[in-house]
Amino acid sequence: MIVNWLKDIPKEYAVMIVGALPISELRGAIPLALSLGMPLYKAFWLSVLGNISIIIPALFLFEPVSARLRRFRLWARFFDWLFERTKKNSDAIQKYEALGLAIFVAIPLPMTGAWSGVVAASLFKIRFRYAFIAIVLGVIGAGLIVSLLCVLGIIGWKTMVWLPISQRAMVCLPIGKAISQRAMVWPPLAKAMSWKALIQ
Repeated sequence: MIVNWLKDIPKEYAVMIVGALPISELRGAIPLALSLGMPLYKAFWLSVLGNISIIIPALFLFEPVSARLRRFRLWARFFDWLFERTKKNSDAIQKYEALGLAIFVAIPLPMTGAWSGVVAASLFKIRFRYAFIAIVLGVIGAGLIVSLLCVLGIIGWKTMVWLPISQRAMVCLPIGKAISQRAMVWPPLAKAMSWKALIQ
């Protein structure tokens, strides 16, 4: 439904909207922009702007809205889960506060990003201006990391596509060998990779 709706609006707006959504953020917006044929710099800045656009309203509204919603049992359970999950992933914030918040937001993994940064800022009572600056810097850092990963992925894909089949095997064999060596170090992995285990 959301995908069909995004098809009917200009692609620049679609990228910014995806960048602003709490689940996709930059992890979804930058690959989407590149898949739509945008140059990397445009994909980066549109995604970052979309992600940054939610920070100020979210910082102002999160606490009062969550306080009202917590009156209902379902929402209370959701926010308890959300706060507990954020605490588990925010050791750096507890130790370094605003700097830790920037690092937390910059790591493009599930349960990190601008939205989680807003939750963490609220949870650890970081002042608005420090939280805003930290989250913006974290978003830019996350954008650079996602952009780099996308570029490396595109380069790797193009390299594999244009290589003859025999040379593809030469590229893949060292990877397989490295996995096998790691399996020898860790016996459960070696057992899982054995043909006998696969047949059984």
